[in-house]
Amino acid sequence: MNKVDLLINYLIAERNDVSSIEIPENEADKFRLYRSLVNIRPAVKADDEFLQAEDEYLKALTAEKGITDIADLSPIEDSIYLWQGDITTLRCGAIVNAANSGMTGCWQPCHSCIDNCIHTFAGVRLRYKCGQIMQAQGHEEPTGRAKITPAYDLPCDYVIHTVGPIVQGRLTEEHCCLLESSYRSCLEIAVQNNVHSIAFCCVSTGVFGFPQDKAAEIAVRSVREFCKSHDIQVIFNVFKEDDYEIYRKLLG
Repeated sequence: MNKVDLLINYLIAERNDVSSIEIPENEADKFRLYRSLVNIRPAVKADDEFLQAEDEYLKALTAEKGITDIADLSPIEDSIYLWQGDITTLRCGAIVNAANSGMTGCWQPCHSCIDNCIHTFAGVRLRYKCGQIMQAQGHEEPTGRAKITPAYDLPCDYVIHTVGPIVQGRLTEEHCCLLESSYRSCLEIAVQNNVHSIAFCCVSTGVFGFPQDKAAEIAVRSVREFCKSHDIQVIFNVFKEDDYEIYRKLLG
């Protein structure tokens, strides 16, 4: 039995509502099934045999995609980088996850959001860790705040999770202040944990509805201001071409 079959069988055996599922033959379909089962899995511990197999499987998948090291990138400004690519393949101190207020990841199977991707490729320990943090906190995460966790099977060292503002309708000054708070909170928690490099996704854009150009202006202004008094390298990570063009015009 190969690793992904072992993982799928373990995840199916945990539940009583998916016992009739058949494991597909195709490797891509197997990954989609594994990912779907992980996405709906509660924030509970897994046994050591599963975790070892998951570590090996996910690290091999990430290596296959190709890892980008911050040491191989060139800054566009002093201490600031712009990079277009898959944030789950980035080797740096920490990557930022655009989380929801529950802070335990996206529960929609194979959803394309960054929260889903990060939790999928970090492995099930990330949701368990986030669940422990939230249980101890006793309430949902406020907008504009951040939490830090290990990155587990990702090539970075940490994941910093922040809840950005959701814009429904007109953009307000409060939305802008909360987004600035998200960036500042992530940078502060990075420095507090001796993280020397951090990669930001486009927090609050996409399904959260924050206009891309205004969000980028706030991001760049917040990072420039913070870097004046702190020694930290910052990567603006974008995935889409239009976001790349927005940041390229603002930087350098």
